[in-house]
Amino acid sequence: MSQFWSPAVKALTPYVPGEQPRERLIKLNTNENPYPPAPGVGEALRNYATDHLRLYPDPTSAALRATLADTFGVESQQVFVGNGSDEVLALAFQAFFCHDAPLDTPTITYSFYPVYANLYNVELRTHPLTSRWEVDIEALGAASERSGVIFANPNAPTGHAHSLASIEALLKRVTDRVVVIDEAYVDFGAESAISLVDRYPNLLVTGTFSKSRSLAGLRLGYAIGSAELIDGLQRVKDSFNSYPVDSLASLVGIAALEDKAHFDACRERVMTTRERTRQRLKALGFEVLPSSANFVLAEHPDLAGAQLFAGLRERGILVRHFNTAELNNFLRITIGTDDEMDSLIEALEVICA
Repeated sequence: MSQFWSPAVKALTPYVPGEQPRERLIKLNTNENPYPPAPGVGEALRNYATDHLRLYPDPTSAALRATLADTFGVESQQVFVGNGSDEVLALAFQAFFCHDAPLDTPTITYSFYPVYANLYNVELRTHPLTSRWEVDIEALGAASERSGVIFANPNAPTGHAHSLASIEALLKRVTDRVVVIDEAYVDFGAESAISLVDRYPNLLVTGTFSKSRSLAGLRLGYAIGSAELIDGLQRVKDSFNSYPVDSLASLVGIAALEDKAHFDACRERVMTTRERTRQRLKALGFEVLPSSANFVLAEHPDLAGAQLFAGLRERGILVRHFNTAELNNFLRITIGTDDEMDSLIEALEVICA
């Protein structure tokens, strides 16, 4: 550690992203969409006037926010945008969770949450998953003192999603602090909580263009909630970076949102391939958790997760192996194209034999 680092930086345990290989591999480790973005995205890129790059972008991202509002049936003042949902989540931690009370979250969920908690000195109160590997939504916010609640729905990396009714039951119990629901994977089979934001002013729903919109390389995310919560995010953003979303990203995001037919077709293909893959993995003896995301979490009773991971990598297939006590025997497998998933199954047939 450098002598020039502050104590806070020395104490950090940074988030570790999935491997981005330089060699050519079948890449099923970072939950990217296997299909290209909407055709209008390419058109927007081709027609973009590069002279615009000498100008600062609209600091309010008004056009993108208006399109998101129209897409989700809310008002523009209920929409916030940022450079990927990770940035939006970081601003939410700063805006809503820095209280003298613990933040409720599952023990197994998106691993950026403890990183942000450590960075912003937020105490975490973690709750184990149920015996069915589901987020224990009744335990979240059950204590009388809390700084808020945050969880992913569908959860990552388990894939389970809660119904809208169970989420509303949580919101009826937790009314004094902000509840953040991270919906990065919601478009692959879960119910969005956006329909609840008008009834629950403490609900903030975050989303991303990286998964179902096929724009992981662009970095574009959003949050939807009451105007009061959006104003809180805006205050933090304007104290840190007044121009977070560039003009090109805004144009591309709008193009992706406007092509609903392409969006629906891609997500349906992913969901169909996911269920086909689940059945084929089960036929090989894997236990595969139910998933409403664009990935599955699977383990084999006779083969260690690290062994399976290494065997697949030797055969040119990259999946995600979490070296933690709870998940050490599991593989998280992103859903790719049908051809990519065929290659995965063929490799596992050899390894399992």
